[in-house]
Amino acid sequence: MTTVVNQSAPGGAARQAAGLPRLLPAAAEDLRAHLARYGPAPYRDQPGALIADIEASGLTGRGGAAFPVHRKLAAVARAGVRPPNRQQGRTVVVANGAESEPASRKDELLLQLAPNLVLDGLQLTAEAVGAAEAHLYLHHAPGPQILRALAERAARGLDRLAVTITQAPPRFLAGQETAVVNRLGGGLALPTFQPPRVSERGLGGAPTLVQNVETLAHLALIARYGPRWFRAVGTAAEPGSMLTTIYRPDAKAHIREAATGTPLHTLLGDGAGVQAWLVGGYHGTWLPMPDAAGITLDNASLRRFGAAAGAGVLAALPSDRCGLTEVARVTSYLAAESAGQCGPCLNGLSRIAAALAELAGSGHRRRTVADLKRWSGLVEGRGACNHPDGTVRFVRSALTVFEPEIRRHAGGRCAATNRRPFLPLPDGLPTSEEDWI
Repeated sequence: MTTVVNQSAPGGAARQAAGLPRLLPAAAEDLRAHLARYGPAPYRDQPGALIADIEASGLTGRGGAAFPVHRKLAAVARAGVRPPNRQQGRTVVVANGAESEPASRKDELLLQLAPNLVLDGLQLTAEAVGAAEAHLYLHHAPGPQILRALAERAARGLDRLAVTITQAPPRFLAGQETAVVNRLGGGLALPTFQPPRVSERGLGGAPTLVQNVETLAHLALIARYGPRWFRAVGTAAEPGSMLTTIYRPDAKAHIREAATGTPLHTLLGDGAGVQAWLVGGYHGTWLPMPDAAGITLDNASLRRFGAAAGAGVLAALPSDRCGLTEVARVTSYLAAESAGQCGPCLNGLSRIAAALAELAGSGHRRRTVADLKRWSGLVEGRGACNHPDGTVRFVRSALTVFEPEIRRHAGGRCAATNRRPFLPLPDGLPTSEEDWI
């Protein structure tokens, strides 16, 4: 079950500059309601004109990497200007709504409630980089809200580019930007080694901008209300707000928009009945209680603990669950989600997962923890993508935070009184190469 937490202020977004929510309406909005709230997309009729406002806003990507958005826009715009003897001005923009992280629900809800805000952002981005193609890449088949939004926009002639929808396979790595480009080109949704970056040579050889759908929604609002409006919330170094998917001890997914710099305890609770927090999802970091109580939702604060906000997945693990068992479950899933292209990932993650399963059992070899630490160092930084690095970050923090539970299991004991799984995982694991199509 997913719930959204909204405290809407009266009036449109321009009148609630310091307030939230900015992105999520209380109920799904069709095109008429969207235009009544925001008006049409504010095209500049000049490629690149929006990029300076995005730079001044300080917007960073909300898909996980937190890369400055203006730098990606500028890189694709520059790459699209080619010498006279080569193809002129063909660039591609992609709205990435794959959201392959099993614990994340925020992009899915955004596309249900405010699809036109995302589509505005896609069109404005296309203008900013001079794109000739626009794509929407989704984890599931397009829902009725997206199909209706595209049909209504086409009937009114609002969009300058037609939008091609492609469904991603249900794989963890299918939303990685090189995997996105491979899938859009008709291939498997597998990550590839870089360079070249997709911003230089992506879909069909054209410079390609892959941007998360939440990022595009923020961009659409900045285009209307400006950088100062965006900076009215958040921190000076990391301005704005972000959507979060929050799991409290009730195990339900709560979607909430929060200003960067918000204390984590206001999102996850005061820590009563909680043994640890997970920040950043399954490529994220475990933080112990009560040490985590003073941390805020911004990377400057989280970095002190080796953590990052990522795509905004936050979980408060209840005291009645076994953290070691949860970590073993998730790591087994992550190992199975390897693209199978790199030895350190294919072989290393499977060994790490097997060792964690041993730790989560009743009794284990003395050297198992040492093996885990050694293998983690061997796989790190050696993959085509960040999958092994993210998995190792998740595992290493768990070995520290759940060290008391490791000792209990070594003696054949477990502190858990509730055996129900807490962290969400897909019902089935991948079984064949066709799962990447």
